[in-house]
Amino acid sequence: MKLYSDSTPRFAVQIAADFAVACWIVLWIWLGTVVHDGIEVLADPGERISAAADDLAGSLGDAGDALDDAPVIGDEVAQPFESAAEASTAIGDAGDSEAEAARRLAFWAGIVVAVLPILYVGRRYVPWRLRFLLDATAATTVLRGDADLDLFAWRAVTTMPLSRVVRVSDDPLGAMRRGDRDVVRRLAELELRRLGVEDAEPGTREPSRL
Repeated sequence: MKLYSDSTPRFAVQIAADFAVACWIVLWIWLGTVVHDGIEVLADPGERISAAADDLAGSLGDAGDALDDAPVIGDEVAQPFESAAEASTAIGDAGDSEAEAARRLAFWAGIVVAVLPILYVGRRYVPWRLRFLLDATAATTVLRGDADLDLFAWRAVTTMPLSRVVRVSDDPLGAMRRGDRDVVRRLAELELRRLGVEDAEPGTREPSRL
């Protein structure tokens, strides 16, 4: 697997791009965490309300139970305390709901803040790097096998700008048909440099006569 170009300038660009994208990812993950923590603070009031209401409900319930044991008027005296305890429990449930809503908002806000910018860059960066990796790895595999340079020369003629091809030869196809090894090699080198492979490895066959 070939991750980086043999060309020093292109290698430097790839390294710089990888570093920049890594910093971008770390930055937005950190910002997402900051947003999450900032919003999650909104859950504190709900949690405090819930805790206080639960304590109050417990105290009122205990008072109601104690008064309920009083003879004759126990039930009547205890009823308001029991109702107040139920109301406090309802307030506590509302506080829990508020705190849970704040935590959900904090979670999804943090995810959105972190993920969207990362995806925005990733959808452009990943295909660019993946395309280089696949093409450069395939070219290296071909060169390591029992292959000549005709494949790369043909790709240069068919895919590269004509202005670059005619710098090698005014009649590149004619030169390839005549088996002009110098022209074929120079065309192949153009394509190999585009793929990130500077030179053919030792053992690569000479261009064949077409």
